[in-house]
Amino acid sequence: MPKIQSIESGGGGGRRRGRRTATSLSEINVVPLVDVMLVMLVIFMVTAPMMQRGLDVQLPEARRAEPLMSERLFVTVPLAYRSEGLVQLGDETLDIDVLPERLLAALEGRDDKGVFLRGDSEITYGELVSVIDQLKEGGVQDVGLVLDAPRQR
Repeated sequence: MPKIQSIESGGGGGRRRGRRTATSLSEINVVPLVDVMLVMLVIFMVTAPMMQRGLDVQLPEARRAEPLMSERLFVTVPLAYRSEGLVQLGDETLDIDVLPERLLAALEGRDDKGVFLRGDSEITYGELVSVIDQLKEGGVQDVGLVLDAPRQR
């Protein structure tokens, strides 16, 4: 609620004494604040899904690739495997030395002991074989290679 201040004019003797009232606003107007916060909320809700990114992997193409029909674990070997030794099991990025332990835990109690292996097209055959060795050490029986379908020309 605005406060009313009375200000008396003190000019010469007994002349007229007038009263002026001045109001001071001591409350914060929250309507613009709420408007700005709602706009920011909408902006963050729209942009948040776009900011989630995985590893960039360029899969090689195959002309006679079959579409995936079963639910298996995915192991991704990005180009960064060469320098950092990191692979991705599902959505979890981990070191190659930890992969067999995590696979044993993930495959425990499953009838299907197979995984799908995705590798960047720049990964060498030797690097891919070393990852397959780690997969076999983790109890994987079947390894399926994931390829991109050829692009329509």
